[in-house]
Amino acid sequence: MSRGFNVAGRQTIGDFKAIPFSDQIAIIAEDLTNNYWREGARVIANSFGAYLFLNALTLMKPYIGKVLLLSPIVGEFSNEDIRMGFIPPHSGRLAQNAENGTYPTPLHCEIHVGELDWQSNPANVTKLAELLGLSATVVPSGGHMLDKQYVSAVLDRWLAPCTADKLAPA
Repeated sequence: MSRGFNVAGRQTIGDFKAIPFSDQIAIIAEDLTNNYWREGARVIANSFGAYLFLNALTLMKPYIGKVLLLSPIVGEFSNEDIRMGFIPPHSGRLAQNAENGTYPTPLHCEIHVGELDWQSNPANVTKLAELLGLSATVVPSGGHMLDKQYVSAVLDRWLAPCTADKLAPA
């Protein structure tokens, strides 16, 4: 908003979190189709919001707007050092669709993930990006919460060519 854009989106908490995953991604696909289906649209999705966005795309044609994914969850992850892990709904869907060539890759997509991010495992993110014909930037020494200065620089560059269009973070 400080850059002069209208911002709209969905929080992944509260009432939205309580509905089934398949309904969540259907709602996001509907939001994209009805409100942000134009070349000038910009979508920023972070962490699990990126996972929801990527799964919503499985219900659609390749997205025509510009997409920025920050620390995207792309499937199952775990960290033995801290004995934590997470298996999101349909954890293998994205990789499976990418491997068999049925994933509708967004036309303009930029991905950033921290080198030390155990939730958005950089190896999994870069593998998915490669399967989709996209590139992923692995941020040296970055964790799941990418540094504010780094993200600000990415946003300044990423938003520079657009006019005051709407952003729709997932």
